[in-house]
Amino acid sequence: MEADIQLDIPLYVAVPMVLLCLALAAYLSAAETAITGASRPRLHRLALQGNLRAAVVNGLLDRKDEAVSAILLGNNVVNIFSAALTTAVLTDLFGAAGVVYATLIMGVLVVVFAEVMPKTWALLRADRVALALAPSLVLALGLLGPLARFVARLSRLLLRVLGVRTDAGADAQEHDDLLRGAIDLHGIGQADHAAPAEKAMLRSVLDLGDLTVGDVMTHRGNVALIDAEQPIERIVEQALATPFTRIPLYRGNPDNIVGVVHGKDLFRAAQASGGIAAIELGKVMGRAWFIPESTTLFDQLQAFRARHEHFAIVVDEYGALRGIVTLEDIIEEIVGDIRDEHDRVVKGVEVRDDGTYVCRGEVPIRDLNRQFGWILPEDVATTIAGLVLHEARRIPEVGQTYAFYGFRFEVTRREGTRIAELRVRPPATAA
Repeated sequence: MEADIQLDIPLYVAVPMVLLCLALAAYLSAAETAITGASRPRLHRLALQGNLRAAVVNGLLDRKDEAVSAILLGNNVVNIFSAALTTAVLTDLFGAAGVVYATLIMGVLVVVFAEVMPKTWALLRADRVALALAPSLVLALGLLGPLARFVARLSRLLLRVLGVRTDAGADAQEHDDLLRGAIDLHGIGQADHAAPAEKAMLRSVLDLGDLTVGDVMTHRGNVALIDAEQPIERIVEQALATPFTRIPLYRGNPDNIVGVVHGKDLFRAAQASGGIAAIELGKVMGRAWFIPESTTLFDQLQAFRARHEHFAIVVDEYGALRGIVTLEDIIEEIVGDIRDEHDRVVKGVEVRDDGTYVCRGEVPIRDLNRQFGWILPEDVATTIAGLVLHEARRIPEVGQTYAFYGFRFEVTRREGTRIAELRVRPPATAA
C-alpha cells in the first residue's frame, strides 16, 4: 500500500517564505564575502581609533573559520529549504513538470539575487559591509555557533586525513610578501606622481633587515685616513683638506685605527690652547667604534640611536679595516642620495645619447637598480665592478665586453687591477 504525502501550502504563504529565504541567503552571501575580503590592517587601525564595530569585525576575523562555517551552514540551509518549498508548491500545481520549473526558477533567483548581486556588492565595499553587518553576524554566530564549530572541526579532521595542513598561522615570509605586495599596489590607477618615490622608500625600509653595513659602507679605498704620528700641523692641514667632519686616525698601518677626530674638536682645541701647535691630539681624539660588516642596517640604525653616534668603523672577521658607515649612509638607503654643500659632486653615472650608461666601478648596484629600474642581482656583489668580476671570473682587460642578465658591460678604464669605469648597455638597447 502506498501513501502519498502532499504539502498543501497556499501560494500567499509559500511566496513570502521563499522571498524571506532569498533575502537571508543574500545577507549571508554578502557577509561571507565581506568577512573573507575585509582589510585586517584598515580595520585594526579603525579599532585603535575607537570604532567599536571594527573591534567586533576583528574579533570575527580572529575566528574566521568558525564565522565562515556558520555563514555557509545558514546559507545552505535557507537555499535548500527555499528550493524544496518551491518544488513542493510547483509540483502540486503542475505535477512532475513542477520539478523542472522549480529548478529553473530557483536556480535563476538564487544565482542572481542570493549569490552574484550580494557578493559583488560586498566585494566592492568589503570593509563597509563588514562594519555594517558586524552586530548581526555576532548574533548569527551565537545561534549557529555550536553547530558551526562542530562542522569546522569535522572539516579540519577530514582535511588532515587527506594530508592537508590546517594550521592557519602564516610565516614571517608570507607577512613580508603581503606587505610588499600592498606597497606595489600603492598608487596604481591614480595620477599620483609621488607614488613611485613613496613605494621605493617603503621598500627600502623593509630591506633594512636584509642589507648589511657591508652593502652600504664607504670602502676603505675611498676613506680619508690620517696618520696620527704626523705633526699636529700636518694633521690639521689634512683634516681641512677633506670634506668630512669625522676622520679616522691610524698608527703604523691603516688597519691599526686608534681613534676618530672631529673637525669641530680640532677647532675648539686650537682656540682653547691658543694655537694649532699646542693641540694635544690624545685629548682631542675620540674612541673609535668598531662594528662587523655583517651587521644589518636595521640593527645598526638602532645602535646609532642608542649610542647617539653617527659614525662607525667597519671591520671584517679578522679585525681588518673594511670601511666606514655613517647614519647618513643608512638614511640614504631609505630616501635616496643626500648631498650637502660640502659633498664632492662625483658623476658616478653618465647617460649617453646612444642609450648606454658610463658608470664608475664603485657605483653600488643597488643605486643603479633604484635609479633606473634595473634588476641586476644585489646578492653576489656590492658594486657594478664587483658584479663584472664575479661573472667574468678574471680581471678583464680594457675593451673587453661581457654579456649577462640581458646587459652588455664594456670595460673602458682600469686602475691597476681595479675596474675604474664601465660602459653599460641595458636590455632595451643591448640587442
